[in-house]
Amino acid sequence: MNRPNYFNVIEERLTFLALRITNRGKLNILDYHGHAENFYQYFLIEIYGWKVINENDNRQNAEAIDLIDHANKLVIQVSATVTKQKIEGSLSNPSIKQYSGYTYKFISIARNADTLRKKSFKNPYGINFSPSSDIIDINSLLSRIRGLHIDDQKRIYEFVKKELVVEIDPMKLESNLASIINILSKEDWDKSEPISAINTFEIDRKISHNNLSAAKMIISDYAIHHGRVDKIYAEYDSQGSNKSMSVLSTIRQEYAKAKSILNDDQLFFVVIDKVQDKVLNSSNYSSIPFDELELCINILVVDAFIRCKIFENPGNYSYASA
Repeated sequence: MNRPNYFNVIEERLTFLALRITNRGKLNILDYHGHAENFYQYFLIEIYGWKVINENDNRQNAEAIDLIDHANKLVIQVSATVTKQKIEGSLSNPSIKQYSGYTYKFISIARNADTLRKKSFKNPYGINFSPSSDIIDINSLLSRIRGLHIDDQKRIYEFVKKELVVEIDPMKLESNLASIINILSKEDWDKSEPISAINTFEIDRKISHNNLSAAKMIISDYAIHHGRVDKIYAEYDSQGSNKSMSVLSTIRQEYAKAKSILNDDQLFFVVIDKVQDKVLNSSNYSSIPFDELELCINILVVDAFIRCKIFENPGNYSYASA
């Protein structure tokens, strides 16, 4: 079985954030740094279990310190500037005197910090600080994540995926959708689906009718790709293979199996998981990044929901716009 590689997705998105911070002009760098600071506050909680709070919430633009963990006695600086001068400036700041007995951690969010770990630093107030272990960069964070259990990697992956959204490449998305549709289509059918535009009001009615609250966000996000899926189905079906019916039948079968024991949001997400497992276990599967695979499965299941193939329809439901 092909196991989802959560680590690769985490690595890709952390690198993407670092590149955006590094390549931004002076007018925007503070906006991205602020976003990164907020992201790392919760990211460090996910990785280390630290009880981190944002010091800037209490003191706007706190000098030398961005995050603090009173339980573990840590003061943390999050910075895109990775220099000896930056660290010594923080260690020499009078505000750090009040944290006697705490350990100073420096988090580099944009660059490798290997060379800094080998240097010595002026530390006039004697706060606990060991460059080899207390200077942390993306590589050292990834090294820790790589050694975690897969369940912990999945938890961190879910957090990173939600917080660091990567823009969709339409051409790549269509290619991946076509590949996955090809995998899921295993039978010939003699009837194809009509191509149509969607009626968002009717879709909202169906969401309410089936008590979908958590799934509503997924459906709303991915319904916009219905036309793209329609186009790919039409191209395949015009060649005589009618793959749309095979894929939709596969999704409907997974829905029917789970419907007897689940309902509402749980049922919706189990259908996604089952279809995803079917792709991962297929002998025809050619590996694509796991987050891209997940995106495509979400789109196809949402499309099946719109087309009346899964979940109950409200009275006079018509997903096609006039």
